[in-house]
Amino acid sequence: MKYLAFATGLLTATAVVAETPVLTVYTYDSFVSDWGPGPLVEKAFEAQCGCDLKLVGAGDGAALLARIKLEGARSDADIVLGLDTNLIAAARETGLFTDHTVTASYTLPVEWTDPQFVPYDWGYFAFVKDADLESPNNFMALADSDLKIVIQDPRSSTPGLGLLMWVKLAYGDEAKSVWEGLADNVVTVTKGWSEAYGLFLEGEADMVLSYTTSPAYHLIAEEDASKAAAAFDEGHYMQIEVAGKLAASDQPDLADQFLSFMVSDEFQSIIPTTNWMYPAVTPTEGLPKGFETLITPENSLLVPADKAGIVRDAALAEWLDALSK
Repeated sequence: MKYLAFATGLLTATAVVAETPVLTVYTYDSFVSDWGPGPLVEKAFEAQCGCDLKLVGAGDGAALLARIKLEGARSDADIVLGLDTNLIAAARETGLFTDHTVTASYTLPVEWTDPQFVPYDWGYFAFVKDADLESPNNFMALADSDLKIVIQDPRSSTPGLGLLMWVKLAYGDEAKSVWEGLADNVVTVTKGWSEAYGLFLEGEADMVLSYTTSPAYHLIAEEDASKAAAAFDEGHYMQIEVAGKLAASDQPDLADQFLSFMVSDEFQSIIPTTNWMYPAVTPTEGLPKGFETLITPENSLLVPADKAGIVRDAALAEWLDALSK
């Protein structure tokens, strides 16, 4: 009888586990790292969804879209989290994403009405350096300097792609000559952000492509004020990161629930001190102390999502040609 009771209990427990729905979210590697938002987001969402939230790191932001294109409707993903406005049009063209039902009081620098992609954070690209390093205040001056920089590959990384858009929008037809000047400043081109930032911290370069908010990490998490973002007088290119639901998801209701959770105060309050970006919806308690020390670009640059593909293709061709010489 004891064996029968044990076996019955085991079968019941197994059935409960089997019935737990799984929501799979593809995202970038730093999001799922121990120090990223992933662990806190997973814990908070699972506490309310009665599900298993499976966060899958799939390289850097631009690599996510490539993977989804490859997997197509057969993908295990229900949601892709980590695209940005430079990739929205290309993502929409795949036909793999469907409309969302999210409404939110966004505090983005631009109006947001996209029917398929939900923003969760934003920031400005910048070169991060030691605070006491005298750095140039534009790309031309950087090209004329002996400073060594680490950047990311625009074909796999959203920061790398953002840099291309930044230079192209700031310099137009002169962008290729700017890249030709910068070629000997580039120590290496990494696949993603984490590798590049790690090389900078190891002293392999004077500056690294990152965000104006990156010094907040060192200041708040490490109590280290030794890092700063270089202010460029051309302005700084903006990134708005988004998530979208796949049309082939086998958990559409759960995916909708996650997207709504993503713009909630609970999720948004996690972003500033884990993803080190500005939240898409300012939390009730505001931004953490230390964010007020960050530089604020005088000029914000952003290519509209529906035109980003054209600009991206031209900028990428110029970049590849310049760095191959």
